[in-house]
Amino acid sequence: MQGKTASLDLVEFVEKHILPKYQDFDKAHSTGHVTRVIRRALELARIVGADINMTYAIAAYHDIGMSGPRAVHHITGGRILAADARLKKWFSAEQIKIMKEAVEDHRASASHAPRSVYGRIVAEADRDLDPEQVFLRAVQFGLSNYPQLDKERQWKRFLEHMENKYSVNGYIKLWIPQSDNARKLSLLRDTISDRERLRDVFDTIYDKELSGE
Repeated sequence: MQGKTASLDLVEFVEKHILPKYQDFDKAHSTGHVTRVIRRALELARIVGADINMTYAIAAYHDIGMSGPRAVHHITGGRILAADARLKKWFSAEQIKIMKEAVEDHRASASHAPRSVYGRIVAEADRDLDPEQVFLRAVQFGLSNYPQLDKERQWKRFLEHMENKYSVNGYIKLWIPQSDNARKLSLLRDTISDRERLRDVFDTIYDKELSGE
């Protein structure tokens, strides 16, 4: 690990050439999201003693594949990172391989565990498990990607997503014990298990998003 912060020239490169691409993605994968993932990833890297520059770049590229189909965005993102020759200024071929695999492994629904500590870090950092953020992003994603659905069908999609991903039977996995995600996931599950409360949360967010407040 080179220090507690990423190299200034790497940060300048990412902020100029990579982060602006997120402006073209839906609200759930926006610049705000990637910025939060970077911050959490760096916090986790400091805890576990991982390379700060590698962690920073992985987090910055983790959703860059949203420029293509969402279902394979993690694979696309890994390819984009590996093909970006500009990264050779900071990283060796072996480091870039590890970084590519970490981007590929970050997706919550992945069928296998991340192959390295870097994959675990970015996967954990991507678990934005603050309940308000989880519910907001799910509603925003539905409105952005399924605008043809009326409110009741948006609710059904929202509910299925919560059950499939975040409930006690959901597929989400946590990889870094030192993170705060276990506590937040417990709070999420409390709300999800209370269907009336969850519907109130959905209605409030949905109505606010439509009103543009």
